[in-house]
Amino acid sequence: MRIKKVTKAVFPVAGLGTRFLPATKSIPKEIMTLVDRPLIQYAIDEARAAGIKEFIFVTSRGKGALEDYFDHAPELEASLRRSNKLDLLKVLEHTNMESGAIAYVRQHKALGLGHAVWCARRLIGDEPFAVMLPDDVIASDKSCLQQMVEAYAETGGNMVAAMEVSPEKASSYGMLSIAEDRGAIVEVNGMVEKPKSNAPSNLAVIGRYILSPTVLNNLNRIKEGAGGEIQLTDAIAEEIGGPEKVYGFRFRGQRYDCGSKAGFLQATVAFGLARPELREEFSAYLSDMTSLEKAAQ
Repeated sequence: MRIKKVTKAVFPVAGLGTRFLPATKSIPKEIMTLVDRPLIQYAIDEARAAGIKEFIFVTSRGKGALEDYFDHAPELEASLRRSNKLDLLKVLEHTNMESGAIAYVRQHKALGLGHAVWCARRLIGDEPFAVMLPDDVIASDKSCLQQMVEAYAETGGNMVAAMEVSPEKASSYGMLSIAEDRGAIVEVNGMVEKPKSNAPSNLAVIGRYILSPTVLNNLNRIKEGAGGEIQLTDAIAEEIGGPEKVYGFRFRGQRYDCGSKAGFLQATVAFGLARPELREEFSAYLSDMTSLEKAAQ
């Protein structure tokens, strides 16, 4: 069977970002910067590296700055050109999206991740598609989604990125029940959203998915799940046992939960230290801070 290429990605960005108030009172959380790039740029760069050509944003009221970010800025570009700041001009090129490559749909009610994906159904059509949550920033040599696309070319079906978590953290994730463990790829025979106890494994689903369009049909009829929301995990679980199998993929890389303040700070340190032009000064500062903390104790 010929497996279609994945060329579309859905970015659910309708959330209010209340955990980052007051900053998110005036700017979308996805525009908050990690070193010198907004969170959404990391997701877009990862998608581009995986061969994504069409970008679908599920937004809500107050996300205008997110849309503006991907537009051309003629005055700024002209100013940089006049000043011969061609390196900065090249940086800006990565933030521009060509006409027709990006589309926006509104999620008018906060009914969960599954509902957000369902809102994009007409733009997805009858093709496999990726879902990327910008809160999950993944540092890796090869982008996480690119790793998944390459694995998906062998398996087809549905694929979710998975990582191992401790038992006490399982209640914060969708957890996988494993039918067959092949190493990087595991075949899934069950999914439980945020189990209160007795998680079926230690493999948790994180914010990267490659899905069959039949998942959209499941979302048409699915009812509210955990937290009173329409859960994407429940719609994916409907595929288990059918012709489109469900797989978990153990990606290579470090995931940072930038939807939490602690995770955002951890990512800032990690990505700051990874930048050659910042590493020496930033590392020295962190060493000094650690020494002061120890002396205070």
